[in-house]
Amino acid sequence: MRYRLMFGVGLAVGYILGSRAGRERYEQLKRMARRVSDSPAVQEAAGLVGAQVSKATEVARTKVSVVAKNRLPFLQPRNGAGPDEHDETGTGWPKEKDEKAVTPH
Repeated sequence: MRYRLMFGVGLAVGYILGSRAGRERYEQLKRMARRVSDSPAVQEAAGLVGAQVSKATEVARTKVSVVAKNRLPFLQPRNGAGPDEHDETGTGWPKEKDEKAVTPH
């Protein structure tokens, strides 16, 4: 209960201070944020971070793909088949011994 009361008091104080600052302060903060985000240094840093994220995403995707292929039996090639050869059923699941492949017409 104490934390809810403190949260309510903080919310009220923030509301009062925010309403006293008014629209002028809001516009001033907005202009300052726009100037910072449009600066060349920030743009360069954002580009570098974006490139790092892209690289990390590609590495993670590759690792997940390798782990999935090693741990999920229906993703592994059968009977020496290459990695690009797929099961005739198109499902990726191994066929039963007596089951024949169904070819779509």
